[in-house]
Amino acid sequence: MTSRRNFLKKSGLFGSALMMPGFNRLEQLTKTGKSASNGRKPLIISTWRHGLAANERAWEVLHQTGSILDAVEEGVKITEVDLDNRSVGLNGYPDREGIVTLDASIMDGKSGDCGSVCFLRQVKHPITLARMVMEETPHVMLAGEGARQFAMEMGVPLEEEILHPDAEKEYLKWLEEREYRPVINIENHDTIGMVGVDSEGNLAGTCTTSGLAFKMHGRVGDSPIIGAGLYVDNEVGAATATGLGETIIKVCGSFLVVELMRQGRSPQQACEEAVNRLIEKNSENIEDMQAGFIAVNKEGEYGGYAVHPGFDFAVHHQDGNILEDSKSHFTNS
Repeated sequence: MTSRRNFLKKSGLFGSALMMPGFNRLEQLTKTGKSASNGRKPLIISTWRHGLAANERAWEVLHQTGSILDAVEEGVKITEVDLDNRSVGLNGYPDREGIVTLDASIMDGKSGDCGSVCFLRQVKHPITLARMVMEETPHVMLAGEGARQFAMEMGVPLEEEILHPDAEKEYLKWLEEREYRPVINIENHDTIGMVGVDSEGNLAGTCTTSGLAFKMHGRVGDSPIIGAGLYVDNEVGAATATGLGETIIKVCGSFLVVELMRQGRSPQQACEEAVNRLIEKNSENIEDMQAGFIAVNKEGEYGGYAVHPGFDFAVHHQDGNILEDSKSHFTNS
């Protein structure tokens, strides 16, 4: 199967920022390298190129409802039903048993409340179910059959378990050798994490994924784990992660980014330090393990950083919606 970095090179995603057709407010905007140091509110930032469409929806909802929590939920729902996405939602790649399982989390910085679901099947919008866990139960996380039962109790319809044709094709190809290598570069992106700040400095975040392709049945990554895949603190800022979840969990990555910002680091500096610590903990196998962080602080400053080149993230502020190419610890040279 085409490696992550080879795919990116072939598809032209390995380098300068790319603009999504149709986002006409900022189509000609070029990067200056200064945006991460100039705070502006409101601001929404999300992982990968699919974050452009998600950001656009989040921005619309923010201005309709005034709620940054509503915005980050509705934004990632766009990606959860994207028919071209193989790493988020029910159209994603299955586990080694041929079953798509989903993880998601949401956090409200203003209240500190959070909710998540993991190892979830047959739910179109796991992020909305995660919010229901946050608002309708005394718990933070529900898993597996319990999460599915809760969905039914809440009137959430269960979808038929049918693999997307492209996902089924790759799964059948994988079955020929059944070789499982827990690397993240098996495709061009994974997960969507979104964090945002409103004009008053209130923060919220979401993270949702179908996880690693052909993972062990029952495997859960960082996305639904508060403090690993997502963390939000209204006093400081918010961060979310993408990449190989096991490496991110080991360093409580998103919590680490927020705590570094609390200590005075900029979002960019905090993301860089978190990646450096992740590399230290996973140095033996880091060659094929991509991971990255994005963050925003209460002032509307933001940053992003990854282990390897090829990670991009979408940023939406009052001047428009743009895709930025993240800096990385390792370079192409």
